[in-house]
Amino acid sequence: MDYSTTSSGFRQRKLQQKARMRNATPDGPEPSQLFDDTSTGRRAAGPGFRGSEAAGAGYPGQALLSDPMSNLAMAYGSSLASQGKQIVDKNLDRFIPISKLKYYFAVDTVYVGRKLGLLVFPYMHQNWEVSYQQDTPVAPRFDINAPDLYIPAMAFITYILVAGLALGTQNRFSPEILGMQASSALVWLIIEVLATLLSLYLVTVNTDLTTIDLIAFSGYKYVGMIVGVVAGLLFGRTGYYLMLLWCCIAIFVFMIKTLRLKILSEAAAQGVLVRGAKNQLRMYLTMAIAGLQPVFMYWLTYHLVR
Repeated sequence: MDYSTTSSGFRQRKLQQKARMRNATPDGPEPSQLFDDTSTGRRAAGPGFRGSEAAGAGYPGQALLSDPMSNLAMAYGSSLASQGKQIVDKNLDRFIPISKLKYYFAVDTVYVGRKLGLLVFPYMHQNWEVSYQQDTPVAPRFDINAPDLYIPAMAFITYILVAGLALGTQNRFSPEILGMQASSALVWLIIEVLATLLSLYLVTVNTDLTTIDLIAFSGYKYVGMIVGVVAGLLFGRTGYYLMLLWCCIAIFVFMIKTLRLKILSEAAAQGVLVRGAKNQLRMYLTMAIAGLQPVFMYWLTYHLVR
């Protein structure tokens, strides 16, 4: 077998095949494409492509949102959520009087400054009666005598921070000790309010004092506690005792002036203090509530200053 003849024939066939490929016309069939060209963001129009489908093509949820049943379901869902919110607010207000709490936090900067001055210097204040408008007490920002919860809440938080600072200066700070300080102050506040409510019940005092009012009045002592501890940090134990003594006397006078119009409301309305065993009990109760404030102020701060 002549291998040279065979190889020459093979080369000749390859040359003829390349010549046919070079002479192929542009109109000839193109090689089949394995994948669609998606570089332009949409597919090329094919034989089954309809113009209406191209015009209506948008984001996937357009057809769903344009469905009347979907709009009805969305409206029903919104109505159901609104009804659920009203039910939750109604049941929550049964246990936590949100509407009443808004009244106790209706304060402004002027009220806070004047009330702090009254807590530290209550001696020159003359009118201690709470103002009313259509049998409803006015908001605290309009009456300095109205109780509020903003100052007690902020004073409690500030007291915890100042206590942490005092413990830190003595190298006794730890999260556990600070947590015990906060929980102890909160527990004593709750005990004080519960004891006051029980005393008012036993003495059968007809008063408009509420539990929130008692929390507010009991929380005002934290202002004097902060002043005493800060004075102790700056001037030592001498400064602490002097400032705490001043603040204790101030809070005692403040509580006497404020609570006597609440607990002795019947006698104050008559303009004369009716002598009797019940009125004496009310007076003793007023003095006991006011006298407890200095005791708690010293008990919760004496260990913070050394």
